[in-house]
Amino acid sequence: MQSIPVDTSRLGVLRCAVGPEAKVSNFETKEVKKDRDGNTIYTVAVTVRQDGRRVSVIEISVPGEPKGITEGTEVRVTGLEAFAWAMGDRHGISFRAAAITPVPAGGGSGTAASSKAGGV
Repeated sequence: MQSIPVDTSRLGVLRCAVGPEAKVSNFETKEVKKDRDGNTIYTVAVTVRQDGRRVSVIEISVPGEPKGITEGTEVRVTGLEAFAWAMGDRHGISFRAAAITPVPAGGGSGTAASSKAGGV
């Protein structure tokens, strides 16, 4: 599966929509998904809003539990990559990041980042 790096500076303000949840790999046994190093994989739903566009929500997988991330928190996403996938008739795009961290109060991207136009 080929990864496509995503320039997060072009995505505007990123906010947590749903806090970190451990990703389940087996719904029958409730086994959580782990990466090659044994870290639990978490998913965080993040809102993306570019200037003049609708809000989109993407789910981002990240190794280890992101700390200090709650609903509404402005976040910084490091090392975001997109992956196209297909299974039978189903297909989509998944997102993975190296880290998701809260933006310190007063240290947000503000209007300067959100005013940049462009796509992913």
